[in-house]
Amino acid sequence: MVEPVFTSRPELAGTHGMIASTHWLASTTGMALLEDGGNAFDAAVAAGFVLQVAEPHLNGPAGQVPALFATARDRTPRVLCGQGVSPSAATPEHFADLGLDLIPGSGLLAATVPGAWDAWLLLLRDHGTKHLRDVLKYAVSYAWKGVPVVGRITDTIDAVADLFVHHWPSSAQLWMPSGEAPTPGSLHRNRALARTWQRLLGEAERHTGREAQIDAARRAWSQGFVAEAIDQFCRTAYRDDSGRDHAGLLTGDDLASWEATYEDAVVTDFGEFSLVKCGAWTQGPVLAQQLRLLEGFRDQLTYTDGRPDARTVHLATECAKLAFADREAYYGDTGEVDLDTLLSWDYAQSRRALVGDEASGELRPGGANPRLPEILARTRGEGAGRGAVGEPTVDPAGRTRGDTVHLDVVDADGNMISATPSGGWLQSSPTIPELGFCLDSRAQMFWLEQGLPNSLRPRTRPRITLSPSMALRCGGEPVLAFGTPGGDQQDQWQLCFWLAHLVGGLNLQEAIDAPAWHTTAFPSSFYPRSWRPKELVVESRLGADVLAELAERGHDVVDAGPWALGRLSAVSRDATTGILRAAANPRGMQGYAVGR
Repeated sequence: MVEPVFTSRPELAGTHGMIASTHWLASTTGMALLEDGGNAFDAAVAAGFVLQVAEPHLNGPAGQVPALFATARDRTPRVLCGQGVSPSAATPEHFADLGLDLIPGSGLLAATVPGAWDAWLLLLRDHGTKHLRDVLKYAVSYAWKGVPVVGRITDTIDAVADLFVHHWPSSAQLWMPSGEAPTPGSLHRNRALARTWQRLLGEAERHTGREAQIDAARRAWSQGFVAEAIDQFCRTAYRDDSGRDHAGLLTGDDLASWEATYEDAVVTDFGEFSLVKCGAWTQGPVLAQQLRLLEGFRDQLTYTDGRPDARTVHLATECAKLAFADREAYYGDTGEVDLDTLLSWDYAQSRRALVGDEASGELRPGGANPRLPEILARTRGEGAGRGAVGEPTVDPAGRTRGDTVHLDVVDADGNMISATPSGGWLQSSPTIPELGFCLDSRAQMFWLEQGLPNSLRPRTRPRITLSPSMALRCGGEPVLAFGTPGGDQQDQWQLCFWLAHLVGGLNLQEAIDAPAWHTTAFPSSFYPRSWRPKELVVESRLGADVLAELAERGHDVVDAGPWALGRLSAVSRDATTGILRAAANPRGMQGYAVGR
């Protein structure tokens, strides 16, 4: 028997502040800041640092964070860019000399400039109200005293235990101090990380004034002892998933020459609501492309008792294939991506004609001159994303898919933020022992083939999968912030949520609970860039009848189980009544929404 959707599950509601995230410690930390008089941005920063301790297999101090936010004074949403760039020495020629045609998915070669620290502090300085110590003390305490280990941390360390023991001894020392992975429920301490944060606080508090202290802490990271330790560590060769040992490319100068920035958001109108996403250096606009394509099928999208019918899932899947094909052909950090065309009604109308009654097995970008990487012919048909369920799929070489965390916060004044921190996972690369964290592996998302929008170039952002979201209503009023972990699947699971909420009429919690699906019919952003043209991964709660009809339409249906896909969270604000709402994901039993 198919387990029913919770069709009467209530949202959490209040009027003071709301936070929802992928881990209960982060949510309760954020709420503590709100109750202590802080605003949504103070809460987000504090929660973001706690996530680095509580979910180290999903994000870390040397990772990145893109975010969307709107302030109580300025309702125009903005982008916080916390994605660092590639090193100055990261050239295609360097990788060719190493005999590599893809950037490895683990180890030091794939590191970009760490972005999370500077981005969180920039947000705190400009839009928060608290001192750095006020927001960082929670994470420092958890790192020093320990956090309860969730089962996926144990699973992740078990998967890479041999790599740690034989090739990354500093990681083995930190994550396997007794010779094996910590057991679920036990306390794990990272006192080296606590000392790093305490030292950064010490550097900050040599200065007076809140903003001066925050800026001093930013410099201590990018121009001080953190940058020096990273520079020195990258000179030693370590094993990566190419099967060989390679030194890194990051230098202290790379860190010193980069800082987080603000950007204009991409806002796409869909009538009563507008969708807000980061730019095409992320995959974010692909959600808007999917929705634009589905506009032409609006009268064919059906939800009954909280569940979509097979026609709805089929149409959403075929539109996703077209949108993600455009992602591969056009998105990248070039500053030249023509989003006006890609998000236009006329372009969507021309693309919509390709959607038929049967599942397509083709990768079909549109436009006049699309170009796809030649290597895709080799990676087609390899195991693509069957394990990408919002937690990392990790192999013994440290190769990871489906990673990340997410948080959303709104306060009574209307400050709102949606953030998706990621990278610097404990399995990314060897731990830098004196810092207590490792570098990220986000550069694996570049193509080494040149002439593509996402080709590797020095000091450029990779086109990342991280994709926070917001929605506007009534002439541009921010009313909803939402998102999910999950690598390439983020903007498909968010599509499931959007359709359930705004087409199916479900409230936030019901929309998150509604059965989800995704396709792997486009190249993964993670090494080795595999894809399965007709694969459709579904939750069994869609119903046996729906799964059967999807198979009849030619989809290669993979049943992931009843509660497997996505780790969505969301917050909302009604500008008229002042009522705030929040909801979190039940899958994995870690998501948490709190408020009052």
